[in-house]
Amino acid sequence: MIYLDNAATSSPKPESVIKAMEKALRKYCANPGRSGHKISEETAEEIYKIRRKVADFFGCSHPENVVFLANCTQAINIVLKGILRKNDHFIISNLEHNAVARPSYKLGKNGTELSVFNAFAEDIEEELERVVKSNTRLIFCIHASNVCGKVLPIEKIGEFCKQRGILFGVDAAQSAGIIPIDMEKNGIDFLCIAAHKGLFAPMGTGILIANSPINNTLLEGGNGANSMSLEQGYDMPEMLESGTVNVPGIFGIGAGIDYIRKIGINNILSHEIKLCEYVYNRLKNCNKIKIYWSQDLIRTPVISLAVEGVDSGEIAAILNREGFAVRSGYHCSPFAHKALDTEETGTVRISPGITNNRVQMECFCKAILGAVEKT
Repeated sequence: MIYLDNAATSSPKPESVIKAMEKALRKYCANPGRSGHKISEETAEEIYKIRRKVADFFGCSHPENVVFLANCTQAINIVLKGILRKNDHFIISNLEHNAVARPSYKLGKNGTELSVFNAFAEDIEEELERVVKSNTRLIFCIHASNVCGKVLPIEKIGEFCKQRGILFGVDAAQSAGIIPIDMEKNGIDFLCIAAHKGLFAPMGTGILIANSPINNTLLEGGNGANSMSLEQGYDMPEMLESGTVNVPGIFGIGAGIDYIRKIGINNILSHEIKLCEYVYNRLKNCNKIKIYWSQDLIRTPVISLAVEGVDSGEIAAILNREGFAVRSGYHCSPFAHKALDTEETGTVRISPGITNNRVQMECFCKAILGAVEKT
């Protein structure tokens, strides 16, 4: 099976990530910050080192602001529901994943005012000026589309927010570990990360880096701090890390960042973009296939394909039988499909990774052209 579904989760995981997780289970199998014994203390020290490594990788000068969570969706919910209140106004883009769209919809039903901006606007500042209001508290948007690979200009959006005193949150599920991100340079208050994707960590790992205070917690419980008090407390990261953290997963995150640094983030992106360019150039002249891939200079290695008059699930089923792991349907992103006008059939999405090669892309192109002939 040729795996082309890295936008869902990266695979295969690097051997160094697997070994780091095994090391955690063998040597650091204790609850950090909960006990006074040596193994617990050593585990807590290792977790802090990785927290510092994550902070450095994403341009954050305060490691205590790095929160380890179960997934990126949890991080996004913590930000949206921990910041916004009734009568606040906030803004999202028309490319959002359901991880943003659904909690936004719920907040809107409960009295928080929501506006949506066009991510395809030529002048993003002018577009944001169109929807911003006097009570706008937060702009939260996807960094890179999980459907078409379009990258939003977060540096411009961050500056827009800074000039107006608006908080800025970024869903970096598709960009963290693929495109360099510097929170302080880009004016990002909240960065939400799916570590199991671009950081090569195991599934069930997410990160929130919160450079601004969060007013309310989504989850309360034991965190090893002030255990005799019924108050959750506001010290970071304990405020947002109730319950036992995923120690093996966190070790995987640290090893994943080391893996990226060893190869070079720009080298990884360049390799994956070249594979997408090959597919694009190979298929662009087929009249029955429509290709959805950002033609901007900055983009991610995610291509969606639609075959004229054929449901994407049917194409994906044929590709699966031919030995290709791709994703079909709506990719949990109805906003994007409305913007791309693919609401009827969905798309077949491919997202190559660092271990894929051009020969595999040629085989894929032959397979999908064959699938088109069969439908």
